[in-house]
Amino acid sequence: MQTMAVPQQTAIDSAVRYLITNYSPKGNKVGWLMMASILVEAWDLYSIAFVLIFIREQYNPDPLMLGLAAAGTQGGALIGALIGGWLSDKIGRRVMFLVTMVLFIILALAQAFVPGVGWLVVIRFLLGIPLGSDISTGYTYIMESMAKGEREVMGNRWQFMFAVGEVLTVGVIVLFLLVNINHETLWRVTLGLGALPALIILVMRHDVPETAVWLVQKGRFREAKQVAREMFNDNLDMLPNHDVVLPKANTMAFLADLRKDPIRWRATVYGWIACFAQASEFSTFAFYLPVLFAMVGVSSVLGNNLVTMALFSFAALSGWVGPLLTPKIGHRGIAIAGFAIVLVSLLVAAFALYTDNKVLLPLAAAGMLWGHYWDASNCMTIPTMVARPQYRGTASGFAYMFVKLPAFLAIFLFPSLFAAIGQANATLFVAIFPLIGLLAAIFILPEVYGYEND
Repeated sequence: MQTMAVPQQTAIDSAVRYLITNYSPKGNKVGWLMMASILVEAWDLYSIAFVLIFIREQYNPDPLMLGLAAAGTQGGALIGALIGGWLSDKIGRRVMFLVTMVLFIILALAQAFVPGVGWLVVIRFLLGIPLGSDISTGYTYIMESMAKGEREVMGNRWQFMFAVGEVLTVGVIVLFLLVNINHETLWRVTLGLGALPALIILVMRHDVPETAVWLVQKGRFREAKQVAREMFNDNLDMLPNHDVVLPKANTMAFLADLRKDPIRWRATVYGWIACFAQASEFSTFAFYLPVLFAMVGVSSVLGNNLVTMALFSFAALSGWVGPLLTPKIGHRGIAIAGFAIVLVSLLVAAFALYTDNKVLLPLAAAGMLWGHYWDASNCMTIPTMVARPQYRGTASGFAYMFVKLPAFLAIFLFPSLFAAIGQANATLFVAIFPLIGLLAAIFILPEVYGYEND
């Protein structure tokens, strides 16, 4: 082990630049494995939305407690995003990936055995901590395992994976309803089933190596060369064959480092705003769609779930198309189009609620979900991509904080807002968020598709 010299720092910079700008034959496989974990998150986050009606039926909690049961995971994810991103930079991506999946399995199963709503709130809050950590680590893996352009398309697919997870969730619930399973058994089994995909992904992740970029940044050159040989068939000849001691990165310098580059700063600020706006629009209107449909009498419980499954199947198509369009219209184009579609759709939804138009509401919801799965697609990709490698985990976790904070507040408080001002007024209020996102995309976001750090 040697102390770093200035020429070695130059070699490190060259190696990092080389790694993040060249395609890895296994990078696509690693990227999809990272995306697969979002299925677990989607199940744990949003299965609660489809079974809230049964939990309310059994325990009859007040609106605030019901909202807290739904939002508990989001609150835990807020903490997990901050801690997980920081730990990912400190102790490595692979360790965090394995730990989060183990915690997923344990806590998802625990949900199925809670004795009451209070314990459900506690377990879901704890479940959110590895959930928030996993996303920040996953985005770091993607940005360090794939070439520019490829990594952005993959990163933007997270909303597609969310939609697939939501369709699978509601599909299972529809199946349970068709076989007439007891409602208490239904919601307990549904929440506990999140452990199954988590176990599968844990097994698949076991052999995923630490990222070569992180190893280089830590001065662990021998391991970095080994990983690069396995993943890139490249020996990283610009690096010496021995490890070096490097100064520890000061994560408090993350924001100061961003301010040095106007492009990175503006792109990151947009990412934070977009994360906040898209999470707010979804966690109010879209998250409560099953409850909203039931309240306005759109259909029976079974019909309600079938309509919701159809809507999220439509959303999955949007989540697949959006990333494919990004290379053609750029990050600005997909963001502007997405937020504009959501804004118009929410105004139409508010009109449908004001006029008691039960046919128009699902159509407006479909439009809202299509736009949302575009405007949310790159809000995590952009801040993670433009960050310097030594701050990438921190950048991803920091951005995800702006997703989880409004999600927690919105899911927790929106039932009370519904009760206080009515469904139509509440929906009109939600339109503020896509308007904020649209203005940020137009006036703040520079085009950063294919961006490469100096």
